Amino acid sequence: MGKSSKDKRDAYYRLAKEQGWRARSAFKLLQLDEEFNLFENVTRVVDLCAAPGSWSQVLSRVLIKGETFGRCAWQDREAKLRQQMLNVFGSSSSSDDTPTTQDDDVQIDQQPPQKNTPRPNVKIVSIDLQPISPLPGIITLRADITHPATVPLLLKALDPDYDTHNNQNKNQQQQASHPVDLVLSDGAPDVTGLHDLDIYVQSQLLFAALNLALCVLKPGGKFVAKIFRGRNVDLLYAQLKIFFEKVYVAKPRSSRASSVEAFIVCINFQPPQGFQASLEEPLGVASRLPEMLRNKQAVLPVTAPAGGSMQDWATGTWDSSPEQLLQPVADKDGIYDLEIEDLTVEEADHRSTQQDIRWVAPFVVCGDLSAFDSDASYKLPDDHISLDPVQPPTAPPYKRAIELRRANGGAYQKTTGKG
Repeated sequence: MGKSSKDKRDAYYRLAKEQGWRARSAFKLLQLDEEFNLFENVTRVVDLCAAPGSWSQVLSRVLIKGETFGRCAWQDREAKLRQQMLNVFGSSSSSDDTPTTQDDDVQIDQQPPQKNTPRPNVKIVSIDLQPISPLPGIITLRADITHPATVPLLLKALDPDYDTHNNQNKNQQQQASHPVDLVLSDGAPDVTGLHDLDIYVQSQLLFAALNLALCVLKPGGKFVAKIFRGRNVDLLYAQLKIFFEKVYVAKPRSSRASSVEAFIVCINFQPPQGFQASLEEPLGVASRLPEMLRNKQAVLPVTAPAGGSMQDWATGTWDSSPEQLLQPVADKDGIYDLEIEDLTVEEADHRSTQQDIRWVAPFVVCGDLSAFDSDASYKLPDDHISLDPVQPPTAPPYKRAIELRRANGGAYQKTTGKG
């Protein structure tokens, strides 16, 4: 959590310090849970890009300590109030003319309010490149989620009996013997201000998180990750629908409306038949991508290349053959550059009418309307006391810059010696 003037005016920034959260992002996960009930029947969780640990802190307090927040806490208070009212009216009704048996009183006393008790056999693993301060019941790993060597480390943390030296079958090695119920990823790159570049880098980080999640998720599991909303959200939705029954794009109320961030919520993991997850073969098709492209091109209809019209292609004014135009060429890095046909508006509308291939991701807003507005500035009370962050950064990237600035006399190069 920063200390800029915008952060100080943010209600969630102050509320996080008052409630003991490491960062204001904890409210995002709590509001997502209120909407999608993410923690239902969940005991094994993997938290990717976890630093500074606010989401892991939520998991620790909800799953391990059994605490309730938000709507669940309100329901518990209401149930407790109803129980007290039943006890009061149950005791007063004994003085009425209508007789009450002892069994009726016992039945009333045996209806305690629902409580979120600590769950047995909870296993939570947090991974990040930055160090994470210890949390009760949380296993922390300092690793890169984009590197294939992270998968054996994660599987070893989830199952202590896992043999990381057994390399007889790499595909089998990268499958969890005890899969997890939920995979979270709140990671984001250092934004540059160039939206197209930031969205691309974020999509690659999401791609790595998804590949790792496919290695450890059990059928019926859930996957939640941060995304930057752009023009390719519908494409991402269509890709995730291959593996999950339900996919939503959610925007918590604690996430600033001025930010392009959102969260993709995937429910009920259903991998395709015969699918084998591995970081060495992203989504299981890396080595077979050229063959898959050739097979697909063999059944594709002949289309006009980019830069021309359908009439030019029909009259035969193009020199290249259809086979040459449809054959992709890989560069030195093995990247295929496929050209998209140039269609007029009428042709595109006609084709979209014939082929209903548009996938629209459902957009859901999370959080009660009575909650704080993350973009609004609230007036502080007169007796307000500014609190320090719950957990200062352990190894911030700007630490070296601060040390050099102090060595040079501060921000304005003021000397500390006597003048």
